[in-house]
Amino acid sequence: MSQIVVNNLTFSYDTAYENIFEQVSFRIDTDWRLGFIGRNGRGKTTFLNLLMGKYEYKGSITASVNFDYFPFEVKDESLNTLDIVKNRIAPFAEWERQMEHYLKLATENEKVDDRERIEQPANKELFNKVEDDPLVSYGRLQELYQANDGYIIEELIEKELGKLQVDLSVLSRPFSTLSYGERTKVMLAALFLKKNNFLLIDEPTNHLDMEGRDTLAEYLQGKKGFILVSHDRAFLDRCIDHVLSINRNNIEVQKGNYSTWQKNKEWMDNYELEKNEQLKKDISSLSEAARRAMGWSDKVEASKIGGHVFDRGAVGHKAAKMMKRAKAIENRKLEAIEERKSLLKNIEQPDELKMNVLAFPKKRFIEAEDLCLYYGNREVVSHINFTLMMGERIALAGGNGSGKSSLLKLLLGEDITYRGRYFVASGLKISYISQDTSYLSGSLEDFSQKYGLDETIFKTVLRQLDFSRTQFEKDISEFSGGQKKKVLLAKSLAEPAHLFIWDEPLNFVDVYSRIQIEELLLKYLPTMIFVEHDRVFREKISTKVVELSI
Repeated sequence: MSQIVVNNLTFSYDTAYENIFEQVSFRIDTDWRLGFIGRNGRGKTTFLNLLMGKYEYKGSITASVNFDYFPFEVKDESLNTLDIVKNRIAPFAEWERQMEHYLKLATENEKVDDRERIEQPANKELFNKVEDDPLVSYGRLQELYQANDGYIIEELIEKELGKLQVDLSVLSRPFSTLSYGERTKVMLAALFLKKNNFLLIDEPTNHLDMEGRDTLAEYLQGKKGFILVSHDRAFLDRCIDHVLSINRNNIEVQKGNYSTWQKNKEWMDNYELEKNEQLKKDISSLSEAARRAMGWSDKVEASKIGGHVFDRGAVGHKAAKMMKRAKAIENRKLEAIEERKSLLKNIEQPDELKMNVLAFPKKRFIEAEDLCLYYGNREVVSHINFTLMMGERIALAGGNGSGKSSLLKLLLGEDITYRGRYFVASGLKISYISQDTSYLSGSLEDFSQKYGLDETIFKTVLRQLDFSRTQFEKDISEFSGGQKKKVLLAKSLAEPAHLFIWDEPLNFVDVYSRIQIEELLLKYLPTMIFVEHDRVFREKISTKVVELSI
């Protein structure tokens, strides 16, 4: 077992005013399965990039393993998937080419050697002194090739994809034809087959449906040696044995899964809040006691100057005693103040969100009867039957490609080919969150004007979702994936609506904000139809589930 040691790590971007990390130190074992938790914008992806050596920093990071990052870039997606996977694991194609080259050289040299023995035997000793002996080079490459499982690598790839329930036909297809879910699994299989590798897995579930997440969770249970960034609480609970958390003031490492970490954090937060309240009372009492002691000391000292006859030595001794007591009380107060300063630094206290749910005169919002949807001439989903009544929150379920997003777009009035019957109540004001955030750019002011939002309310919601004021000055295209999603969430919460249609609203969004959104929806109980693969969120929010299938 080896360790990754981070010592006094300090880092900030050139354009930033504050350090993202400052004097951070911790150790982790390379066989742990670490979940990486923290608010959007706190530096999770930045830290992974620091481990990869992409930025200069102060302090040190030492490790005896190689770091590899998911998702990795595939430069030529037209290549065969098997070739991409093999050569991500190791440069097998290059080694094979070199071995063939050296074997050919060795064969040619053998012929030359035979000819030299016949024609010029005197040159044999000189020939044997050639430094780059092709047979030696071939042997070294062969050892390297074998050490990286080159002779059985295709068998190992197929076995790994079998664990991930990926159809092996993907290996003979161009990488560009794979779905995002297939790409996720293929990339992870390639990275886990590499030798002496520690994986940095950055949000692998965003393109996976619930079944795909279950499969990946089971796969990761059998692995070790990775840091996993994910905001899916149920997924984390199944995958990890330690938590690496970026808090407001530090980075911590704890043993256990997400639920264990959450319970520990709640216990510590409650302890610190109670301790803080007690210290506030103690400081107030000590301030009053110090004031009284100082007052008594002053009175006793003043009595030495009056016209009455006193033992001035005894009076002075009493005044000194009272002064000493006052100073002791003051010192205790200062200690309590210092102790209080160390509290509450990592407590997350998100503001309570609000949403503008409009009243609607009718109870029936949407109805679908024997509805079938098509993609081109291909039927993607059939026999959709449901009714959405006021106050209901329907979760659409089904695998990737089962037509969930297409159904939402149809309900929004987009041109989707269908058969059957559906009804949407006239006059409904709908607030929509799309899966896609790639189109977002420009300033937040321009965004709010484009969608007719009250800029003050819109930015207030963003602040409640943990946006800093400096974030408001950036172009939206520079935001992280989670921050872009929060822009769409803030838009939906800032605009008045009868019905809320949300398509995977929580992709990239941190755990704290997910809990905020859950509490908000359970308070306001809006009418909704949504797609979300976060099992905890879906179970808490939905009043019923509609399963889509062919």
